[in-house]
Amino acid sequence: MNKAVCSKKCGDSAIPARIPPEVLEPLMTIGGLEGLSNQIMPRNAIIKNVSLFKALSDPFRIKILSMLSFQPLCVCIIRELLEISDTRLSYHLKKLSTMGLIQGASQGNWIIYELTDLGVKALSLCLEEKNTKR
Repeated sequence: MNKAVCSKKCGDSAIPARIPPEVLEPLMTIGGLEGLSNQIMPRNAIIKNVSLFKALSDPFRIKILSMLSFQPLCVCIIRELLEISDTRLSYHLKKLSTMGLIQGASQGNWIIYELTDLGVKALSLCLEEKNTKR
């Protein structure tokens, strides 16, 4: 494997002395390590995305998003389909709501939940086809 020598060419002492040219050349066009560092996702965005993916990391929550992709639903329908306790369902709905994936609207004695735009986008990350048996 050919490796490029960096120390004399790029002047960036943080870049290892020998790296592949297919890495070095594009790296130098964006300003070396400092240029790359300036282009990556900011820390606060990384933390927000970690929280989002944690919210999506539970099978019950994915199933809730999937249910809500068909129509808005009340808690009693969601609970019946998931076969879980009120307390456990409340916990999952709160996680999804806090992350902005779902929203609930009071209608009399009922709270009707629906997907937000972010919830639709997040659900699209799940590559399961609609017609596949769940």
